[in-house]
Amino acid sequence: MMTTAEAFQLSSKIWFAWCIVWLLMAAWSKPSKRREFPWQRLEHVIPMVIGFLLIYNHSFAWKFLTGRMVPQNDAVAAAGLLLTGGGLVFAVWARIALGANWSGTVTIKTGHNLIRRGPYRWIRHPIYTGILISFLGTALLQGEVRAFLGLLLVILALYRKAKREEKFLSEEFGEGFAEHAKHTGMFLPRFG
Repeated sequence: MMTTAEAFQLSSKIWFAWCIVWLLMAAWSKPSKRREFPWQRLEHVIPMVIGFLLIYNHSFAWKFLTGRMVPQNDAVAAAGLLLTGGGLVFAVWARIALGANWSGTVTIKTGHNLIRRGPYRWIRHPIYTGILISFLGTALLQGEVRAFLGLLLVILALYRKAKREEKFLSEEFGEGFAEHAKHTGMFLPRFG
């Protein structure tokens, strides 16, 4: 079995491969009809970057943030890698289901469709769900206080971005989006 440190290094490679795939997939998007303002984008990009740095950059943390919260053992290594890889695969599945409606910014595309297939049947923001699961797995592998603080910043950033997207979608699709929202959860499936 691999150590938690080795699993953390492998998770970095998994994230890198995912970024390459994600960038390649970005080429297939419709033109934008409406987009968030650049300063609005910074409201979620800056916390995401800080969260990422807290998880991955050892020099980006004060001493009190380096305390270990999660033990280093085979079970943590396996769980962390499974969550990291599984979450990123889930995000890719959601991205494929979204098709040409995808954008890295909060956007309404020309000819935008309200997607209700794939993971969008159960979750309104499954790409974010996959990314959050992956960050959770990576935080487990990193194991220090700073990783979980970074995860919290990522959660807050994606929540803020999702709320802005929902405002755009509600304005674009009205009752259609309201009906979809009644039957789906924001990041997790709605039960009951």
